[in-house]
Amino acid sequence: MRYYSTNGKAQLATLEKAVVKGLAEDKGLYMPERIKPLPQEFFDNIQDMTLQEIAYRVANCFFGEDVDTESLRGIVNDTLSFDIPLVKVTDNIYSLELFHGPTLAFKDVGARFMARLLRYFTSCSSYTRCSSLTSLINVLVATSGDTGSAVANGFLGVEGIHVYVLYPKGKVSPIQECQFTTLGKNITAIEVDGVFDDCQALVKSAFMDEELNARMRLTSANSINVARFLPQSFYYFWAYAQLKKTVNSKSSNCKLVCSVPSGNFGNICSALFGKRMGLPISRFIAANNANDVFHKYIQSGKYEPKASIQTIANAMDVGAPSNFARILDLYAGSHEAICHDISSATYSDQQIAETMRQCLAETGYQLDPHGACGYRALQEGLRDGEVGFFIETAHPAKFKQTVDEICGTDIEIPKRLQAFMKGTKQSVPMSKDFDDLKNYLLGK
Repeated sequence: MRYYSTNGKAQLATLEKAVVKGLAEDKGLYMPERIKPLPQEFFDNIQDMTLQEIAYRVANCFFGEDVDTESLRGIVNDTLSFDIPLVKVTDNIYSLELFHGPTLAFKDVGARFMARLLRYFTSCSSYTRCSSLTSLINVLVATSGDTGSAVANGFLGVEGIHVYVLYPKGKVSPIQECQFTTLGKNITAIEVDGVFDDCQALVKSAFMDEELNARMRLTSANSINVARFLPQSFYYFWAYAQLKKTVNSKSSNCKLVCSVPSGNFGNICSALFGKRMGLPISRFIAANNANDVFHKYIQSGKYEPKASIQTIANAMDVGAPSNFARILDLYAGSHEAICHDISSATYSDQQIAETMRQCLAETGYQLDPHGACGYRALQEGLRDGEVGFFIETAHPAKFKQTVDEICGTDIEIPKRLQAFMKGTKQSVPMSKDFDDLKNYLLGK
């Protein structure tokens, strides 16, 4: 499998290069040259398969030509060492709970897979040929909340790799911050005086700087990396398998709708890849907070990035979503084709809070601010004959202060989160000026 750039000016890359480089030389995002459809027998029997079996079949379509069978199975099984339950919230709305992993957020799946795949390529003992990558690999990742903790914990202690987590000062929850600033070892947290878009811009600038790349091996663990976003498709197939046991067994005519809380759009992009592979989800809803760049694109056909706005659903505070380029490429730039598969919704902080209170009062289900966007989009957008599921991206306790104030609760903090909170914060203050970051990385 080869990977091309969305900008169309870089040479085709191998999987190894796409994973290690992260961003193409022409500043585009890598895309697989083909998307392999899965056979009908896979979907006929999917309800009888385990999460790991389903994920391996999907992973094999993208990575099977470059990773041997035994190693790929090992990577998948090690990545998915936790449950991803589908929970009924109302008669026709289900929650796919992606917060049962090590850092209690959906990004555990992609981050853990990428860490293991990168280790595969840098380990001569597990690779059929000795990789050319012998020096330290530096992973740069920008985070608006959960990406930092998932990546940091996924790579923690991995030999030959150092992770730099760039995050916006004062704009992630205290618990989220604890999850990547207290680790030490091969993890460095960089506290940027700006917003998430500034952090993302710094990472992209680092990849394009010739001097920096000549002296350091750099890659990204954001969803711009194919090894981060493609594995996220696993859990959409798993959701369908679980729904097939319940909803589809009762009504063969039922259409499935998926609502995805969206920020940088890697999550919904991986779902769209799943649809191209044959996943029978009729349509998707991109649920936004006040950062409504994609929503306005759906309404008008014009894509106009802007500065991000801080909200209570902070992991979605993105004003220039990187993966929009992948969606545009996937649909050959056709606004009409995109609108055929994706609708959108946007919600204010007040509406998010209202939804959290209402859902808890009426169903007993506790939403986090991001999941609330996905849930409300289904409430308002489902049509007759449709059943929907939304992505519950993180455990509500990661936003304890916000959730407790809105819902009048006292959420219990899971032991895994409590352990992070006992650590000592270690972070490097940084301006949003790229020269400052470059000089720091080069030790100037």
